[in-house]
Amino acid sequence: MLIILVLMCILLSFIAPNFSDTTNMLNILKQVSIIAILAAGMTLVILTGGIDLSVGSTVALSGVVSVMLSEKGVHPLAAMAAGVLVGWLMGAVNGFFTAKTKLPSFIVTLGSFTYVRGLAYVLSGGYPIVLNSGLFKFMGAGTILSIPTPIYIMIAVYAVMFLVLKYTMFGRHVYAIGGNEEAARLTGIKVERTLVHVYAISGLLSGLAGIVLAGRLFSGQPTAGVGYELDAIAAVVLGGTSLTGGTGRVQATIIGVLIMGVISNGLTLLDVSYYWRLVVKGAVILIAVLLDRLRRAS
Repeated sequence: MLIILVLMCILLSFIAPNFSDTTNMLNILKQVSIIAILAAGMTLVILTGGIDLSVGSTVALSGVVSVMLSEKGVHPLAAMAAGVLVGWLMGAVNGFFTAKTKLPSFIVTLGSFTYVRGLAYVLSGGYPIVLNSGLFKFMGAGTILSIPTPIYIMIAVYAVMFLVLKYTMFGRHVYAIGGNEEAARLTGIKVERTLVHVYAISGLLSGLAGIVLAGRLFSGQPTAGVGYELDAIAAVVLGGTSLTGGTGRVQATIIGVLIMGVISNGLTLLDVSYYWRLVVKGAVILIAVLLDRLRRAS
């Protein structure tokens, strides 16, 4: 996938105007930062053999809650913390029902995909909540040393996730559960508790992504994050994480994210219709699943 990414960049640098400009490179990283944050949490979930379809809806709910609190006079930092906490809570609920009821995570998160989005509509009345906080705007649209703030947040998320999966007992438990849940249980791993934590982390990162997106859009929107769950899943699989669990690396997920971002940016620079971009994105998702199947077959 890294070779494919490099070849794509080389090709687009010749055929797409201004693709290789530093400004455009930073723009790509900024644009993919939201999906990248979601994909980091999704990597954890998929490593356990699960799936989380609710991340896009959680992005919307967390953004709405944090912006609404901020506009009601709550300190922006406290409002952001509340948004992240809402994301964590939604994820923990997913993890609880997945672990305790033994229902497939697809079914559990399909339900939360709907009701979490519904909560965002209820709280906002169906309308965007305009944001006035400078701190929020800095999170989503600010810069540090001419580099967009979301890029720093994305890098920090991946650094932490890499360390967690590589060097902690929790990380080893995640891989063990994805490899063979029953064997993991027999070795003394608290499978149910670990799954709750995994989905809670996915929700927490969704909440963080919601805050960054709200700062970028200057508003909390109940329609935010639509389709983001599919982009995150595709990026994780393109990065080499198996949909059956137990195999994958979070540092490779960022390669999948960048492939998605480079394709989208390149097609935009080539003035390809938005409708055809949707076709290409769907094809990429299909190819990602096919690659996963071929990997497992070999």
